[in-house]
This record gives sequence, C-alpha cells and structure tokens, in this order.
Amino acid sequence: MIAGMGQLDVHRRGAELRRGLSDEEIRRRYTGTDWHRLRWGAYVERLQYEELDDVDRHRTLIDAIEPTMADDAVVSHQSAAVIYGAPLWQAPLDRVMVTRNRRYGGRIKSDVKVHCAPMDAVVEMDGLLVTTPARTVVDLARTLPFESAVVTGDALVRDFGLSGNDLAAELEVAKSRRGIAAAHRVVSFLDGHSESVGESRSRAMFARLELPAPVSQGNVFTSAHKVLGRVDFYLEGTGVLCEFDGRIKYGRLLRSGQEPGDAVFAEKLREDAMRACGFQLVRWTWQDLTTEHPATRIRAALARQRSTPYDGYITQAPLPPPRPYVTKICTLTRDRH
Repeated sequence: MIAGMGQLDVHRRGAELRRGLSDEEIRRRYTGTDWHRLRWGAYVERLQYEELDDVDRHRTLIDAIEPTMADDAVVSHQSAAVIYGAPLWQAPLDRVMVTRNRRYGGRIKSDVKVHCAPMDAVVEMDGLLVTTPARTVVDLARTLPFESAVVTGDALVRDFGLSGNDLAAELEVAKSRRGIAAAHRVVSFLDGHSESVGESRSRAMFARLELPAPVSQGNVFTSAHKVLGRVDFYLEGTGVLCEFDGRIKYGRLLRSGQEPGDAVFAEKLREDAMRACGFQLVRWTWQDLTTEHPATRIRAALARQRSTPYDGYITQAPLPPPRPYVTKICTLTRDRH
C-alpha cells in the first residue's frame, strides 16, 4: 500500500442525496466497485482507499466520524498522534479514539472508542480539535505497551519541544487514571533526540539488554576539532559509537545527484575515519532489535575501548526548533462546521 497519500474526500449520504443521488444509487456504488463504505452514511472512492496505508486509512476514518462526535469530544490517543503526524508502532488503528470532557460515559463501538476524562485545553490541528501534545503523550503512555508509547512519545516531545514540566503537569492531572504507573515509566524514558522509530526502539533495546543508556545523536570530532560526522548513539565517556541501520538510512543520506552506491561509499569513508581515530563503531538492524546480538557486540566494543585510546570527542547535537501550536481553553461545546 502507498503511504503518505493523506486522507480522502468522504462522500456523505446527506450531501449525495442533495446532489441528486438516490439511496438505491448510493447502495449500488458501495456494494459494487466504485465506493468503499467506511461506516453508515460515509464512503470513499474504493480504488484510492485500497492504495492507502493503515495510518492514512485511519486519518480518513477520523474525517468520517468527526461530524458525528459529541460537542464535548475531541480526537485523542493514537488518533491524535495520527493528526499530529507522529509515528506509530504496533498501535491499534481499527477504531478512532476520542475523549469527552466529562468523567463518565465511555463506550466502545465497532469503529470508535470514547474515553471520558476532564480536559483543560485542546489544540486545533487540520481543522480538528485534538488533545494537546503533552496530553496525547500521557494518554498513550497509559494505554499502549511501553515500546509503542516510547516511539510516539519521543516524536511528540521532539516535534513540539515538550519539557519535563509539561509532561509532569499532565501526569499530575492523570494521577487517578488507569495506567498511571506505566505512564510515569514511559515519560521518564522519553528522549526528543530520537529521530526515528528504529532509534526509539533501539533505546528500548538497550534497556531490555541492561546495557548502559546511550546518548542520542552525537557529533563526532577529532581532537583537532575536525568534524567526522553524526552517529545515532554514543556511550558517554567511552568512545563507543552506535548506529541503527534502517532500510531507508542510506536513502536519507543521499545528496542531490548522488546514487545509492555513492552514499554507501561515503558512509564507509566516514566510518573508516572514526575508526582511525580509535572510536569503536557498532551497528545493528531491524532484525537485531529483538535479539541478544547487539549486546554481545556492544560489550565487546566496550572491552576493546578500555585498551584502545581514542583521539577525539563527541557532543550531543541540538534539538530542532519545535513546531508551533496554539492551545485553546476547553469548554463543553465547540463550533460545528
């Protein structure tokens, strides 16, 4: 399926009837090959829908459901993460998640799950009201498995410049809700320097293997202050550098006019220069993330480094500027469109 196409235009029954179609004509379109039925009264072009990935299908379902939401409901949890464009890993997308600004009355339907909890503020994003980035992080940390919550939480912290105080305030608000202990564990682990799903999962791998916690995004220099390059991780004070090799890594390294082979060769030269300065470099792939193999290689590199001095230093790269967003004081009603 094709990722990144975005949501599709939704054909709504009421609008199609006003355009002149009959209910029988609508039925023939969605029972035939023209339309895919998202839910009662909401349809999209079938061929376009089949080209979407799971995230874009979910985004389209959000659009189909939004007009039917209660006035005090906003998009939340992983559905809010989809609106924000944050990555998701092994997070269910079969239902749209919304939260109503009330204490009781949650329910689950076939395509929507309604949570109920008080809200102080919301954000308008892409014409939709969604939970704030900090609230979204804590909601996911309470309800998703640890690694899944870390993947999305890292990205939201990075994208929106969330501080420890921002997240602590949301943890305090959620202190009596289910999953709060898990949320504290996730929030204490988050790092906005992680730049991808693979890097976030790699940090979780370090914790699982009981390895020293790595520092993310290191700029490597010679002792003469010559830049050798950027690495995904480094073990502070050791000279051990670490790289997660995702399938798209070398594609990201391509410069204008370069072929993939050029990027691979440039990467080899960068690695050779680091090794020439005494740095130890360890790599792993997607397949390694659930095995013990990286631990063996990292411990071996640490052992070699104790007898091999390195000539240089590493500094952590700065975070990018945060994306702007505007919070709105939450009320029990909202403007309909």
